[in-house]
Amino acid sequence: MDETLEYVYRISTAKEWDELQKNGSTFGGDLDKTTGCFHLSKLDQVKATLENFFRGREDLYLLQIDTKKLGDGLVYESVDDTNFFPHFYGPSRSFSPLPLDAVSKAEKLSLLEGQLSCSLLK
Repeated sequence: MDETLEYVYRISTAKEWDELQKNGSTFGGDLDKTTGCFHLSKLDQVKATLENFFRGREDLYLLQIDTKKLGDGLVYESVDDTNFFPHFYGPSRSFSPLPLDAVSKAEKLSLLEGQLSCSLLK
């Protein structure tokens, strides 16, 4: 598995994005807290993730995350035989907050022709 990607992506709710900007970090949503890691996507996985898990939502942002800022807390894990998704656990797999300084870009996702999109997805 090629783990040299420069960026991974976080689909974030407006509430989570506000918290991240206000506090400088976030522990994410219920799924992240329950599993002890942040669920991220490679760029080519974002559209399918939006379709499968966020259909109909209009309060979403796409965060571009600099992988160098996540260090060894970023792990690529298989969800089936062909798909490896990035997950951020934090150092030594001790669930750590996602830091604001790891976010290199953030864009509001807009619903266009039935699909969520932004300039990062073009």
